[in-house]
Amino acid sequence: MGSSGSFPLDLVLFGMIAAFLVLRLRSILGRRTGFERPPEQRVPAPPGPAGRVIPDGQVAVSPLPAAPVIDGVAEPAGPSRPLPELASAPGQALIRMRRIDRGFDPAHFLNGAEAAFRIIVTAFAAGDRTQLAPLLSEDTYRAFEAAIVAREAAGESQRTEIRALHPAAIEAASLRGSLADITVRFVSDQVNVTLGRDGNPLAGADAVTEITDLWTFERDLTSSDPTWRLAAARSA
Repeated sequence: MGSSGSFPLDLVLFGMIAAFLVLRLRSILGRRTGFERPPEQRVPAPPGPAGRVIPDGQVAVSPLPAAPVIDGVAEPAGPSRPLPELASAPGQALIRMRRIDRGFDPAHFLNGAEAAFRIIVTAFAAGDRTQLAPLLSEDTYRAFEAAIVAREAAGESQRTEIRALHPAAIEAASLRGSLADITVRFVSDQVNVTLGRDGNPLAGADAVTEITDLWTFERDLTSSDPTWRLAAARSA
């Protein structure tokens, strides 16, 4: 140890060693300046849809069950397409038809029935057997054909115009095994005139008359032929 007036060299030496150690630590650990990215935190993922997680990380979700439908007959037909109530006898028959033929739909059936009505009425008036044959049952075709033959033998002709056809409605329906019968009520505004050999009117007039018909169509629901054929016709 030196005299009291000399500079303490041992203190200077210890100070230099301490400063060296501080600099080394700062170079290894670094300094926080306030802009450093904070330590990353693990945030729990939001819950996904319930299901089984498969190896690739996707989620297998079971599909939701579809809304119940009563054999497709519950589809609304709209105000212009009246259908029988499901609790009624015709409605229950339509449900049973749907169980046999999954493609059967009452509203679509009525659209086809209206088209068939127009074709049959005009084809009968014109004596067009080619158009009538595929749309009539065998018995009905024989009756129509007999009337056409009698008209031709008498030298008469018929002029028929459908001026308007109101929305058709299902009046009755029944099912015997796979044979389905549906009776449809047609209300139409028509002009019907029967002309003689000389071309003069024998019956009817040019006036528009409202006519109500009840036509029964039939089809074997197990058949690959989708055609509903006219089996009976009468005026209401």
